[in-house]
Amino acid sequence: MPQLNPSPWFLIMLFSWLVLLTLVFPKIMQHESTNEPAHQSAKALMTTPWAHQ
Repeated sequence: MPQLNPSPWFLIMLFSWLVLLTLVFPKIMQHESTNEPAHQSAKALMTTPWAHQ
């Protein structure tokens, strides 16, 4: 059965990983998020209760 011969499929897998590691991953790692998380202030926020007594 020719599809069980690992010789051509191993080279295809090897080249695809090589392309992935050299071209795609550096582009992904250079991506910067546009909305950086903001630090919350240390003081407590003043809230008003719903039922005003």
